[in-house]
Amino acid sequence: MSAQITLPFEAPVAELEIKLKELEEFSNEQDIDVSHEINRMKEKIEATRNEIYANLSAWQKVQVARHPDRPYTMDYITTITTDFVEIHGDRIHRDDRAIIGGFARIDGKKIMIMGSQKGRDTKSNVEHNFGCAMPEGYRKALRLMKLADKFGVPIITLIDTKGAYAGLESEERHIAEAIAVNLREIFKIKVPIICAIIGEGGSGGALGIGIGNRILIQEHAYYSVISPEGCAAILWKDRAYSDKAAEALKITGKDLLKLNLADEIIPEPKGGAHTDHPTAADYLKAALLKNLEELSAKTDEEILNERYDKFRAMGEFEGSVE
Repeated sequence: MSAQITLPFEAPVAELEIKLKELEEFSNEQDIDVSHEINRMKEKIEATRNEIYANLSAWQKVQVARHPDRPYTMDYITTITTDFVEIHGDRIHRDDRAIIGGFARIDGKKIMIMGSQKGRDTKSNVEHNFGCAMPEGYRKALRLMKLADKFGVPIITLIDTKGAYAGLESEERHIAEAIAVNLREIFKIKVPIICAIIGEGGSGGALGIGIGNRILIQEHAYYSVISPEGCAAILWKDRAYSDKAAEALKITGKDLLKLNLADEIIPEPKGGAHTDHPTAADYLKAALLKNLEELSAKTDEEILNERYDKFRAMGEFEGSVE
């Protein structure tokens, strides 16, 4: 992981940690037992962190979701699955490394797992295009889903992207068409599909692999039709209003549950998933296994109808047409 990064709202915790370090150094240098004070300081740090993370605003959750030390798709795949066999390419253009996936096992159960992948440094970010997939990425994802459907293997998608890549190359290779085809074809997949938002769930880039029987979201992840910055630039003509836009967009897990856009919030370690990758992976694995077990009891027809009805029911409208 990168050097420790402190988010703006974590300043009180950072200040206490500095004081704790100074106290520990003083104890060692002067050979004085101040273990009682050290323990009290640790308790205060934990209490302060818990209080902060229990009351995060929507904009603060966006910042946590974007933390560079947050676990990415491959981190979870290597932690919660075994026998992972990556499948490359869309058989049309090339292999888009912004989306990775393949067959694996989770607690011995065969699955197809795929998701958005970001990089940790400049080289890996370029390789994975900062997690923003091009058309071939979505075509690869659909190819993998159809392969899983052929062999009767349930599908898990892990979503963490700002959105699909909007550059010239993407437009030349028909990014809108690629995502639209995925939206249509995924509704025909007969095996269970579980989608988990593990960081950023941005726009159609997320929705391109986000059609599922169950939509799960980690505690400090977000799911949005547009980024808060983009919304602020449109509505207020100023990105400085990003915090206001984040609140208005209703993008947090609690908001999505109320709007029936998500089915379950996956808890994270205190202080966010970036502070404890193994525990974050344990929480994710438990949620996936629970939902896999529930969906495995359903017939193909029930899986198809449930997924279709779920998305048809989304959205609330007021007013009348005259």
